[in-house]
Amino acid sequence: MADPSTYRPRPGSIPTQPGVYRFRDKDGRVVYVGKAKSLRPRLSSYFQDLAHLHPRTATMVTTAASVEWTVVGTEVEALQLEYSWIKEFDPRFNVKYRDDKSYPWLAITMDEEFPRVMVGRGAKRKGVRYFGPYGHAWAIRETVDLLLRVFPMRSCSNGVFKRSQQIGRPCLLGYIDKCAAPCVGRVDAEEHRGIAEDFADFMGGRTDAFVKRVEQQMYAASQEQDYERAARLRDDLGALTRALEKQAVVFGDGTDADVIALAEDPLEVAVQIFHVRSGRIRGQRGWVADRVDDLDTAGLVGEFLLQLYAGEDGDAIPREVLVPALPDDTDVFEQLLSESRGSKVGIRVPQRGDKRTLQETVAKNAQQSLVLHKTKRASDLTVRNQALEEIQEALDLPSAPLRIECYDISNLQGTEVVASMVVFEDGLARKSEYRRFVIRGVDGQNDVASMHEVITRRFRRLLDERIEHGDLGSGEVDPEAGPMLIDPDTGRPRKFAYTPGLVVVDGGPPQVAAARRALDELGIDDVPLCGLAKRLEEVWVPGEEDPVILPRSSEGLYLLQRIRDEAHRFAINHHRSRRSKTMVESLLDDVPGLGEVRRRTLIKHFGSLKKLRAATIEQIAEVPGIGTRTATAISEAVANRPGSVGVNTATGEIEEG
Repeated sequence: MADPSTYRPRPGSIPTQPGVYRFRDKDGRVVYVGKAKSLRPRLSSYFQDLAHLHPRTATMVTTAASVEWTVVGTEVEALQLEYSWIKEFDPRFNVKYRDDKSYPWLAITMDEEFPRVMVGRGAKRKGVRYFGPYGHAWAIRETVDLLLRVFPMRSCSNGVFKRSQQIGRPCLLGYIDKCAAPCVGRVDAEEHRGIAEDFADFMGGRTDAFVKRVEQQMYAASQEQDYERAARLRDDLGALTRALEKQAVVFGDGTDADVIALAEDPLEVAVQIFHVRSGRIRGQRGWVADRVDDLDTAGLVGEFLLQLYAGEDGDAIPREVLVPALPDDTDVFEQLLSESRGSKVGIRVPQRGDKRTLQETVAKNAQQSLVLHKTKRASDLTVRNQALEEIQEALDLPSAPLRIECYDISNLQGTEVVASMVVFEDGLARKSEYRRFVIRGVDGQNDVASMHEVITRRFRRLLDERIEHGDLGSGEVDPEAGPMLIDPDTGRPRKFAYTPGLVVVDGGPPQVAAARRALDELGIDDVPLCGLAKRLEEVWVPGEEDPVILPRSSEGLYLLQRIRDEAHRFAINHHRSRRSKTMVESLLDDVPGLGEVRRRTLIKHFGSLKKLRAATIEQIAEVPGIGTRTATAISEAVANRPGSVGVNTATGEIEEG
């Protein structure tokens, strides 16, 4: 790990103009690229006390061994150079948005003498008009097949086209009127180009004019009693209608926009983008990127816009970009996109109406994409095995930890302290093995003492199970006691009989030390232990001064974080449940005629203060033992005395009891 002070440039040597900078490691590899309006204050901010830096920024500056910069004339040039360097050097500490798959485009080759319509993937080329991208190739092929009835342009490959020219006979599409057959001279190059331009205009959103034109031609043919032609035009009109139905109308004003939403967690960020042209959704894309940079939502949006639109021009850039948060230097992004498009481009956060509604839909898609991505990782047997092997290697365990238990503490301003124990076996949650603990006799703000207590209680139960069921402590089992792990009454495993392959505590060295002390006091020395700290996602082991650092892309780290997050969720849910029941009891203490038994019956019936407050007097009176007079007193008690409000120290959320 490098000391940033060893390569810190003199402040006076850093220019104050806009520019782009690169951090390199000791091997000369670029590890981070950034831009700044003024290089001096931006670069100086990286060389302050490491304790004041965000953990990921601190990791970056200690990984780097040198920094260099390039001065540019404007902030737009800085933005363009930043993208070029990110693309060239692929720095590890920059967010990298990469498609999780290749998306198909509808392309019309206007650079050819006889333009061709086709569905393809990959890089764009000049002289070709592109539409999309689309979620599925089959969907756009269906649309093309419908539209070729109305716009019979060429869709064959160059080889098929040349062969038809040589033999003087068109392909099947020419015979069924889905191609004007320019290969055999039915239309000349100018006429065929006109058909291709009409096709492109229709796909570009100018649809009403074509629909009205076909309707007028159909009615004219009918009046002329040319019923065969009128029937063909009727079928063409139906094809246009079906093609339009495949593209949902979301904005009635014909807006051209890209609607972007993010779903984030500490490790990854999922991106979804809906391409809306002429008020219709024309395409959708989504992917998941590793979150390796210290960026908030606005910063992530800025990185995404930079990588999405760099190198694009013309209609590929919409008139409006709707985002969840405005990036830094929004005006610079707007200027860059406007120059690339050739007309004004606006970036904004929708506040209300159809645009806000659509962005909420896109956000739901992003969240579902992130959940699906994590589910696929968790359900992949090969990935789970890899994760367990990485944990075994990193912690120097004798075998892969097939059973991992994780513990978390939750409290509300020192009250109602609870703990959770979650269990993962073979890398999957074993919810039937989850356990909850209520911590008493410990200062609520003392998470270390609480952790000591819960580890003591859990493993004392393990020792009790061993002694009670024949395990004499040496690995031997008393034959008369039967198998130690199975309850003879239920045939199921006993609650605390399993010895975990690894214990994980939510926290750093203090929590790990408390857990280790609890195990030592019980004489247990065969259970591996570690802690996962939230700040840098470091893995701490007992007795070690330095943490174990797993790579950000490590499946082992991902599994530990998932276990830690599940323990946190389980503890919070338990805490909220207890808090609600305790508050109900306190509000009902002064209700005359309501004893302890009926109070518990009432709590069991409604389950929470919120549901009790929402209940009518008649609904309360339906509870056994509660009459109308008592129900009226209960309703007044919970309505007139609001529950206390506090801040949950585990979540930072304001909670009402």
